[in-house]
Amino acid sequence: MKNMITKKISVMLILIMLFLVGCGNESEEVDTLVIYSNRNDRFVSNLLEKFTEDTGIEVSPLHGANPLQIVEEQNNVRADIFISNDLGALGYLHSQGLLKEAQVEGIDSIPSDFRSEDNSYFAISVRARGLIYNKDLISYEEMPKSNEDLLDSKWSDVENGYAITRGGNGGMIGHISALRYEWGDEKTSDWIQAIRENAAGIYQGHGDIRRAVGAGEHSFGLVNNYYFHQQLLETSNNNVGFVYLDQEDDQMGAIANAAGLGLVNNGPNGENALKFIEWVLLPENQVEFVGESLELLINSQYNANYPDVVQDQIVPFQDLKVQNMSITELGNYFEDTTALIEQSGLALDLR
Repeated sequence: MKNMITKKISVMLILIMLFLVGCGNESEEVDTLVIYSNRNDRFVSNLLEKFTEDTGIEVSPLHGANPLQIVEEQNNVRADIFISNDLGALGYLHSQGLLKEAQVEGIDSIPSDFRSEDNSYFAISVRARGLIYNKDLISYEEMPKSNEDLLDSKWSDVENGYAITRGGNGGMIGHISALRYEWGDEKTSDWIQAIRENAAGIYQGHGDIRRAVGAGEHSFGLVNNYYFHQQLLETSNNNVGFVYLDQEDDQMGAIANAAGLGLVNNGPNGENALKFIEWVLLPENQVEFVGESLELLINSQYNANYPDVVQDQIVPFQDLKVQNMSITELGNYFEDTTALIEQSGLALDLR
């Protein structure tokens, strides 16, 4: 009898311990948010760390994510937020029904041209395309001044040639999408073929180009304007200038693109995703989104923390002649542009 009582007590103690352990696990559950990003991780990490510090919500990031991963995972959604360097990619995801409508406090701070009608995605920072050049090799007067100029094979003869990124780069996809909008596919295909044949260097990313131009390995290179800002901060190889393309009255204007984020449909942590969106729309966090990238804030009334040498070279976005195309239009061209680039062979080229 005594043994039976002892056994019952032991069983009860085990059950109580299991119950307490279970309760302990519940109380230790952590608020989380899953963010996929194809933006340079050093431009995103501080932003996400600040969000965790401000809210207590832990962020699980996937850096280097491709927008097509959201497509591939649509039947097993893992991401809550997608941060993109290219608004065209967000527009494409929206067109596929993979982003969710968001009505959040602060969204009116983003101009209508830089957000979707249902606010499922929006931009925070913006940049213009143009040519970084090495002042020791070529002067501003000698530089090409328009996209159309690059159709001419004479630019293959400049000292050390010029550089572009491979076609799969997000900036190049946006650039070619904008040319398709302006010119149509035939002339744009000719342009792709011209730069593929005439460029002396085809690089993985814009950072490689700005360093190569700064070092005199090429006379100039096609990049986003903030890479020029970054090269100015180098302790050497910083004698560089920048040409904003197509600024004359009869020209199309600079091609612009933007970085922003979208709310993924059916994400596992929807409530925290909305908290993140409202948080990032706060003025101080729009500034943090720009961070070390040295892009231009859409909301120029907020003060980005540019170093003096960069501040002296900043051209406010509103002072540029920009292509007359809503930036959200880029998403309508994303899929066919990638196909056009692949057909040209530029998608795989590196040299």
